Parts: sequence; C-alpha cells; structure tokens
Amino acid sequence: MRPRPIAHFRRLPHNSRKTSSSALHTPSSNSDVEALNAGVNALTSVSSERKPRRYGQLQGLSVAVKDNICTSSLPTTCSSAMLHQYQSPFDATVVRLLRDAGAHIVGKTNCDEFGMGSLNMNSVHGAVVNPFQAQTTSNVPPTQTERRSAGGSSGGSAASVAAGICDAALGTDTGGSVRLPASYCGVVGLKPSYGIISRWGVVSFADSLDCVGILGKSVNTVKRVFDTVAVYDHRDPTAATPELREKTRPLNASFFPATTSTHQPRSLEGLRVGVPLEYFPSELDPSLVNVLRAVLRRLGEAGATLTSVTVPATQYALSAYYVITSAEASSNLARFDSVRYGLRTATPPGATTSKSSDVFAYSRSAGLGKEVQKRILLGTYALTADAFDNYFLQAQRVRLHVRRDFDRVFRYPCALLAQPRPPRDGVDVLLHPSAIRTAPPLDRGEQGSHGGGKAVPGLSEYLQDIMTVPASLAGLPALSIPVGKGADGWPVGVSVVGQWGCDDLVMRVGKAIEELC
Repeated sequence: MRPRPIAHFRRLPHNSRKTSSSALHTPSSNSDVEALNAGVNALTSVSSERKPRRYGQLQGLSVAVKDNICTSSLPTTCSSAMLHQYQSPFDATVVRLLRDAGAHIVGKTNCDEFGMGSLNMNSVHGAVVNPFQAQTTSNVPPTQTERRSAGGSSGGSAASVAAGICDAALGTDTGGSVRLPASYCGVVGLKPSYGIISRWGVVSFADSLDCVGILGKSVNTVKRVFDTVAVYDHRDPTAATPELREKTRPLNASFFPATTSTHQPRSLEGLRVGVPLEYFPSELDPSLVNVLRAVLRRLGEAGATLTSVTVPATQYALSAYYVITSAEASSNLARFDSVRYGLRTATPPGATTSKSSDVFAYSRSAGLGKEVQKRILLGTYALTADAFDNYFLQAQRVRLHVRRDFDRVFRYPCALLAQPRPPRDGVDVLLHPSAIRTAPPLDRGEQGSHGGGKAVPGLSEYLQDIMTVPASLAGLPALSIPVGKGADGWPVGVSVVGQWGCDDLVMRVGKAIEELC
C-alpha cells in the first residue's frame, strides 16, 4: 500500500521520559501539547491545523481522536505496523460532527493494536503511561516515579484527558476499552448504547460490540460531546433508527425531576439503584469495595433506594465475549492482506510464491502484532465447522441470556423488544466497580506484542474486562466516574449502567454521583 502524502500533522517520537500530569488547563500550542505528551505517550500525531473559528456547541473545546477512527488530515494507523502512515481520504462521521460543531482536533491517540487489549501495551507506538501520580510519590523525581498502565484499548484517549492535553477524547469500547482506562486514569468515560453513535469511519474490531465512546474531565463535558455526535447516520447499518431513538425519549424524560435541579442538597428520592451480586469476584481488590460502599452510602443519604439484584449469566460473559470478538476480528481483519489494505513486505529469497495465501502470510506476519495474530487464529478456529456449534453458537446463546438478565432487573422496557415485560419493582440503574483493581504496573510487560517478539502478558490481562464486558454484550449504556482512591493512592471508578437508550439517564445519575463524591 502506498500511503497518501500527509499534511497538517506532526508525528510524535516515542519518548520514555516522565512529565507532570498536574495540568490545570488545556495547552494553547503544539509545543505545549508535545511537552505534556513527552512522558505519557498518549498521542501518536499532533494536528498542525489552526483552531477553528466556527461557532457551535463545541466551540473552544479541544478533542483528541483514537487512532482507529478515520481522519482525513491525520494518519489512522490503529497503532499497527500494518497501517503505518495510512491516511484516510475521509473523516469518520463522529469527526465530521465534531468539526462542524467548532471542536478543535488536537491529534490522534495511542491505543492497543486494532483495539485488542486492556492495558495499552499492544501498540507499535509503545505503551501509554498513566499520567496520574499518587500523593505518596509527589516529591519523587520524575525519572523515579512509578509507571503504571493507562488501561486499554483507549488508554491514549484517557491519558490525554488526564494529562490536560485536551478537554475530551473519542475512544472505542468493545468490552470496556473506554471505561477501564477512565477508571485507571481518574476521568469520566462513557460507552453509549449500541447504535446510538455512528460507527461509520471506525476501523472494525468486532462489529456487533464496537461503540464510539467519549472521555472527558467531567460528566458535563462528556454530555456536551455526546449531544453533538449522538445523531442518526444512514451510512451506518447498525445505527439506531430515528423511531427507536424517539421511543427512548420518554424513558429519559420520566426520570425524577430532582436530577435537573441545581440547588443543594440534591435529592435523589425516587431513584432505585441496583447492586449486582455477581460483580464482586474473588479477583476484586477489597479497597475498591470500600470505595463503592462509600458511594452507596452517600446515594442512600441523598434519598436513593438501594437494592441488590442478580444477573446470573455474568459468570459466563467473559468467555463468550472473547469467542465472539475473536471470531468477528478474524473476519474483519482479513481485508489487511497487503493487496487491498496494509503493509506489503518483500517475499524472502527462496520462498514459494505459487500461492497467494503464502504471499499474504509474510506481510500479515510482519504487520500484525502477536496479540492480534492470536485472536485471529482463535477466531478462525471458532468459526470452523468442527467448532462452530460448541464455541460460537454457545457464546451467542450466553449473550442472549446476559441481555435477558438485564431486562429482568430494569424497570424501563427495552425499546429493542417488540413486547417488553419490565418488572414492576425494577431498578433505574446498576452500580458496580469499573475495574477489579487500580492501574497495573507497566514494568512487567511494557514492550507488549511489538517489543522484539516478546509475548503479551498472561491471563491476568484478559481478566481486567470482567466488570465491563456484560454491559457490552447487552449493548447497554455505561458510564465510569472517578469516585476516590484505592489503598495505593491511585484512582478508582464506579460504573453506572442503564437500560438500552437511557444514556441521558445514566449521565444524570453520573452527574449526581460526581457532585456527591
């Protein structure tokens, strides 16, 4: 593939130096952006475009865009050698909407290769370093501070917001790739209802789960961006139709009026919050449970009704997720064959060229990282005739059970069902920890799948998604809000999950938690 000439951007070199993350305002120039990014490695390229002079809802707002969302003025590499310096001829719908609303695109953010990962270490650009610094290390020289993961796969988007590089950032969420980094970096992260925000122009990982998510410094910032990009797009075949969107409007509008009040103290009478019993696995850090209890106590004091609920299929969700996503990834990434798209490498001397598949294999092996190769192989096997019934179909059955479990606990009907039967005593939202722990250290496997052939971490990386995957399988909106610190002094987030289409409701509850905590 011959890349197009690239204009209006500056590619940033990988730098391992550590910088302070205590920025109180977004940078005003490219040099400021590069200085903040130097030790975080959140951006892969910086825009040289002048700030737009358009008047709109997002005028004055700086936004970073994940590197798997197409931009015509910046490269879209998906953090993969396969798409090195590839530049899209068009903007994704979400990028066009941001520009039309007056937002300033500051650059593209680092991510796990093609969105596959939970720690943002599987990137050809290097790992993203969490910009947060615990108070216990505030007097430690920058070169000696602890290097922790920003989470993945949208770690660069979360880190760019946390470091003060931008006001908001776009990411993608397949199984927690927005909420997990938001929790690790101490920012707000929204995964919308599936189909509410257009995916046109987003490089696919798993079509049936991919969502464009939003990260910001506050719930209000996230809401501003959401209101701009959450519009119907006829070019996206998975987009929720205008009729479906209209059906969910009364559900959001019927929410208790106290949430729109600006007077203090805020009253949450009428709000029913469910705490799912299955979201306390043995891997969950006890200090995170204490933070959740503090949040629940404050909600109760504000008048909310707290109740425990059960979603039994949660225990099978993670296994089903990896089967489904790997299968869809093996199909989606087949296009990167070095002919239609992707890196083309020379065939080694003496190698056979009689089969086109052999020629493809050399380029795909060179251009795709080990984690991506692993998931393609697993997904291809799951779709074979011998394994299809036992793996892929079983995973889809589990997914259906997960959706039904959620429908049984929410008081609002699912607009996607022809004849929904919500329970009379259902809850408005669910609340649970966003992650099983605070940000993990980077040192144990920082090079990831692009580091000199080094293998990716073991099963512990895949467990990071255990709290976020169920909402993704059901296509539900979920918002991670920072609410405190763990025992090690690093950020902790809790997630608010609502019925499909109740994105406004989720953000209203998130705003209430933000004010209470």
